[in-house]
Amino acid sequence: MIVRNINDKEVLETTYRAHGGAIAQMILDRRTLEELGFLAIARLEPGKIIESHVDPMEEIYFVTSGTGVMKVDDEEQQVNPGDATWIPVGSAHSLVNNGTEPLVILVVASSWENK
Repeated sequence: MIVRNINDKEVLETTYRAHGGAIAQMILDRRTLEELGFLAIARLEPGKIIESHVDPMEEIYFVTSGTGVMKVDDEEQQVNPGDATWIPVGSAHSLVNNGTEPLVILVVASSWENK
């Protein structure tokens, strides 16, 4: 069993800026996972954006707090705490924090090596 906390050294060491806007950390990734690509947490400050990008894997963005506008390809939708957005492989996607508090998301990704 592996239990990982967002304050663990292994998580904090992975801190990076995701697609120009969010501060992200890998909670679990290919160092420990077998079939999944990763589970990450990202924090996007008010007015900031995760720039549009395309990934070689399927992803889910799950909003834990804050609000934003999620865009997947040509569709835009308001997202709020508890919302999960499915992002198909190869779809352009971005996220804007349109609220007054940090937007925190969990990101789950499939493994691109299994494709």
